[in-house]
Amino acid sequence: MGILISLLITILVIGLVLYLVRMLPLDAQIKNIVQIIVIIIGIISLLRYLAVF
Repeated sequence: MGILISLLITILVIGLVLYLVRMLPLDAQIKNIVQIIVIIIGIISLLRYLAVF
């Protein structure tokens, strides 16, 4: 049960960070780079919770 809660919290945080990045007044190319970095970090943390790493 703890793993499911951790996964849910991680997904919610990733979604919130992506939403906040979209709201920043930055250049579109910089936004895309930041969004890709956030997604990669999110995938790595999700894989860590699933004990892949």
